Amino acid sequence: MAEYKPLPVTLPFPTSRQEVFDLLHGIWDRNWLTNAGPVHQELEAKFGETFGLDHVKLVSNGTVALQLAYQALGLKGEVITTPISYIATTSSLVWERCTPVFVDVLPTTLCMDPNAIEAAITDQTTAIVATHCYGLPCDVEAIQDIANRHGLKVIYDAAHAVGSTYKGQSLLSFGDFSTTSLHATKLLHAVEGGAIVAANAALDRRIFFNRNFGHDGPERFEGVGINGKMSEFHAAVGLVNIRYMESILAKRKEAHGWYDTALVGSKVAKLEVPEGADWNCSYYPVLFESETALERTLEVLAARGITARRYFYPSLDTVGYVQKAHLPVAHDVTRRVACLPLMYQITEHDVARVADVIQREA
Repeated sequence: MAEYKPLPVTLPFPTSRQEVFDLLHGIWDRNWLTNAGPVHQELEAKFGETFGLDHVKLVSNGTVALQLAYQALGLKGEVITTPISYIATTSSLVWERCTPVFVDVLPTTLCMDPNAIEAAITDQTTAIVATHCYGLPCDVEAIQDIANRHGLKVIYDAAHAVGSTYKGQSLLSFGDFSTTSLHATKLLHAVEGGAIVAANAALDRRIFFNRNFGHDGPERFEGVGINGKMSEFHAAVGLVNIRYMESILAKRKEAHGWYDTALVGSKVAKLEVPEGADWNCSYYPVLFESETALERTLEVLAARGITARRYFYPSLDTVGYVQKAHLPVAHDVTRRVACLPLMYQITEHDVARVADVIQREA
């Protein structure tokens, strides 16, 4: 049997060890290891500067970011949300004792359908939690209009969206809060971490207290908080990686171009980039003609050492602790969508290996 070089679905960005070590020396010398040290403060400022954001707070991970946002807004009751995202989008709502109400998605982007949102609003609805799926933008204008007319809060799970823009603005600039992940698998990573972007200074101040037990100095407390801080060590990795953000985005777009060319004439379909959007190309999702074709192709890829993943599967309304829903588009596409290998280190030859299987099997 032929041996094949393993090709994972993704790898962390190859952080410069020397640049991290240079920062670590300063951390050790200062003996300031956590609690919003100088490196943490510099990354927070650099994050805002890089993406044009005014109110940024770093936290320990993307799930905590969501929970802190829900707490800051006092969410309760029903929250309209998406069935296509990572499980944390749903589980964080349930953890905070909110009731997820799932609505269908647009087949072009797999983001929430604004018409479905409007139809699902009841007198128990308090908020909309939407995901910029694969970093493609939700219809932020339509969603905000719905929220304004019905007095709802808007939180965007922008875990995939760092570097994506809509009409020149970072996708993290929309909603009452946008949250993101800085996990090792993300476009920009700090090994573990997350960030919350607030719409105004008052909400930003609330997150400042909530992520650190409510501390307002050593002996005063401003409300109830938790430990959601990012350490200096994680911040050091993030600070080094953000220096390469332009290169990271350029490499993703180059790899997308390789896939686009290699898959011409294949039976898989791409999603659409909405007008006015500049996509960060953080994933390369494709839709197969059927679940059978998807499963057959993934099996052949695996036999050749190539890992593609069914991001995001299954539809989140099918997990055991939420109410199932009638979502014909979501239930169809989640059976047919998969993400192909994509990482900073990918080569045109790697892409050709993947495309060769898809051209033959899909």
